[in-house]
Formats: sequence, structure tokens, C-alpha cells
Amino acid sequence: MDLSFRHIRYFVAAAEAGSVTGAAALVGVSQSAVTEAIKSIEHQLGVPLLQRHPRGVSLTHEGHQFLRHAHAMIEALTAAGRTLSAAGRKLTGRLGLGVSPMVAGYFLADLLARFRRTFPGVEVAPSEDRRPFIEQLLINGELDVAILIVSEIEEKAALAHEVLARSQNRLWLPPNHRFLKRDRVTLFDVCEEPLIVLSADDYGDALARIFRRAGLTPRVLFETGSVEAVRSMVATGAGIAIAPDLAYRPWSLEGDRLEVRAIADPLPALDVGVVWRRGLERMPAVEHFLQSCRQGQRPGHRAGEMTA
Repeated sequence: MDLSFRHIRYFVAAAEAGSVTGAAALVGVSQSAVTEAIKSIEHQLGVPLLQRHPRGVSLTHEGHQFLRHAHAMIEALTAAGRTLSAAGRKLTGRLGLGVSPMVAGYFLADLLARFRRTFPGVEVAPSEDRRPFIEQLLINGELDVAILIVSEIEEKAALAHEVLARSQNRLWLPPNHRFLKRDRVTLFDVCEEPLIVLSADDYGDALARIFRRAGLTPRVLFETGSVEAVRSMVATGAGIAIAPDLAYRPWSLEGDRLEVRAIADPLPALDVGVVWRRGLERMPAVEHFLQSCRQGQRPGHRAGEMTA
């Protein structure tokens, strides 16, 4: 089997951009180059990885499985390059890392594994808590750095941040829901249905603000900090949900399927980023952790916005 790094990179871009057009823009090549690369992978594997539809592309079951391996291959090659470039450098010390609950579930493991492979001499001490408390720990110097939903940061005067991933908010629906037949679904339409609200990491508060600004009151059936509970309740038809793409998976733990659709109203994105205290000279471990975070950004989520 002859899978090139280029083919794999194009596939990952298409999977996470949700379209061949978006993937081509991300990697800076023509749409035909992306299409041919994906067809080549599918031909060699003997299974379809993407389902084509008028709005773009979505992953098949095999596509989801291959995407995990593709990320691992890309990160392994990237880590190899970092390791070679860091040869002879003996970085040691301790890094106090704060993380909020939802971010911990989707970002922490990869970030820690990547950093520890390259800098095994640095002791990383992760600590999970709610965002407001982590902000205070950063300000007080009890933590060196944190990974948070930066779009909700309150202490902007004291804390700087860099966006690592931008996740769009979309509608989660059970199979065969009536909204799947519509070309356009609005927040007003959402208020007709029972809503399952994800409350983790201040997400419920952010969602409530969206509805208030639109002058709408949703029919909240249930609020939970568990993404899996939201997924299961939506998949079994208890209600619908608005949630970030970073948490979306097409199946619940029970194996029930759920669908995703865009909402016609403009919704603010959910930004995940690395946060540190302003005005302090960053120690080498923090600088290298920031670099590791940047290098680990996925093609479909690259952001790189920074507050100084």
C-alpha cells in the first residue's frame, strides 16, 4: 500500500473542513488535487471514506476510523521532526497546567502526549477546574498556563491568550427528525422543540445569551454537564441540542445515530485556546508548550489569533 503524507493531509483537511472546497483552501491546492488524493486512498483501502452530498462531504463509519489513524500518523511525523530539532536540548522543570472539564475531554490527552514525547524532562502537572477558578490561579501565579474556552474569559485585562481551535456550533438531531427535511432551520424553529442543554464550561450560559439576544425563549427539557448524556438523549429522540463541532460524534455510547445540521442564524464560534498571565516573562517550559500547542493544531481548526 502506497499512502503518501500528502494524501493523508488532504483527507484530514476534507474531513474537518466538511467540503473539498474548504480543504483545498486550507492546504493551498486545487479541488481536483484533493479529490484525486481521497479517491486514491479509498481505492487502496477498498472502502468509501467520505459520503458526498450537495452541501459538502461527511465521514462514513470507515472514514471516522481512518481519521483517527490519520491524525496519529501526522502527529507522529511532526513529533519526529520536533524531536530531531530538539536534539541535545535538555529542558527540565515543572509546568502547572489548568484545564476546564469539556476541554479536558477533547484536547488534554493529545496535548500532553505530544509535549511529553518531545520534552520528557518537564514534569507537567495538570489540574481540572471551572474556568473562573483557573483564571484566578493563573493570575495568582499558582498555574503557569491553561487550556480553556477563551471566548468566555472574564479577566481579559490580566490574561493573554492564543486561539488554538475554533469550533462552530450546530444543531444535533435524532435520525428522521423533521428538521432534516428542511433546507433552513432557525433559532425560532429550535424553540418549537424540547432542548437538551450542554452546561459544561459555561456553554449553557453562552447558549442562553444567544437566545436572549434573538428575543427567544427555548423549551429547555434538561441541562447536563455530560456531552455523552446530550448525545444519548438526542439520539433516542428525547430532544434536540445546539453544541460545538469539537464534541460531535455521529453515534451515542449505546450505538444510536445522531445527525448534525447548520442553523441559519449567525452563531458565535466556540474558541479553545492557551491562556497565560500578562506581563510575566514566560519560562522556557511555557514557551515550548505554546509551540507544541501551535504545531498540534488540526487543519480544519487552525486559528492562531493571539491577544498580547
